[in-house]
Amino acid sequence: MQKLTNKEEEIMHILWKLEKAFVKEVMAEITEEQPHYNTLSTIVRNLEEKGYVAHKAFGNTHQYYPIIKKEDYRKAFMNTAIETFFNNSYKSMVSFFAEEEKISAEELREILDIIEKKK
Repeated sequence: MQKLTNKEEEIMHILWKLEKAFVKEVMAEITEEQPHYNTLSTIVRNLEEKGYVAHKAFGNTHQYYPIIKKEDYRKAFMNTAIETFFNNSYKSMVSFFAEEEKISAEELREILDIIEKKK
């Protein structure tokens, strides 16, 4: 699975949310600086070339829909991030977030409960 650019990832989040959309509908969901219509159309076509979306033709227009599930992308992205930044160690990842105060002791207890219930 190819890594997406930040803008491609933003567009994918919109398509996952909408489930299917024309480029103009994707454009309406962009809250920050909107790209030109043709630029957005190119980004969506690039996502199709990368295998993330497909389309259904309606005359000269296309309705796009994701063919990669958000969960599958998240899993691949997280696995790569853990390999790259934490030497394949989940313990190092959790320690990093604890040291950065991005996760609380209560949240860690909840995670431990989840782990214990799976045993």
